[in-house]
Order: sequence, then C-alpha cells, then structure tokens
Amino acid sequence: MAAALHIKPNSNPRRSIVKAVSWRILGSLDTAFWGWFFTGSIKIAGSIATFEVITKIALYYFHERAWALSRFGLRHYEEEPTATTN
Repeated sequence: MAAALHIKPNSNPRRSIVKAVSWRILGSLDTAFWGWFFTGSIKIAGSIATFEVITKIALYYFHERAWALSRFGLRHYEEEPTATTN
C-alpha cells in the first residue's frame, strides 16, 4: 500500500502580490491587444490597460488573500508524529 502524501497549504502575502503582478502583466497585455483591435488606437488601448492594471492588482490581491484564509476545497491531513531518537 502506498504511503499517504501529506501536503500543507502554504501561502503568504508576498507570494500573493507577486502572483497578482505577474497575472496582471499578462492580463494587461491581453486588454491592450483587444483595446487596440476594437478601437484601432494604440493610445486608447494603452490608457485602458494602464488604468485597469492598478485596480485589478488590488482586486486580485484581496481575492487571493481571502482564498488563502479559506479552507474550502482543501483536504485536512493529520500530521504524523515525529520519531524521536535516543
């Protein structure tokens, strides 16, 4: 029988902000592309992407922290006692 895999969720605020920024870079490039595609203006597309970068980083950060506090969907594993050596 295979040994059980014990995984402890680990998330901290620094990780959340780095994830928020990297996700926002990707999202902003997507927004800028579609803004340019639909308006034909790089200036308008850049304005939209620049504005939404600030608001969406903050929204993602707080969303991520809320999920880090939640136990929803996580399995609870009992810690195995550590062996003591004499």
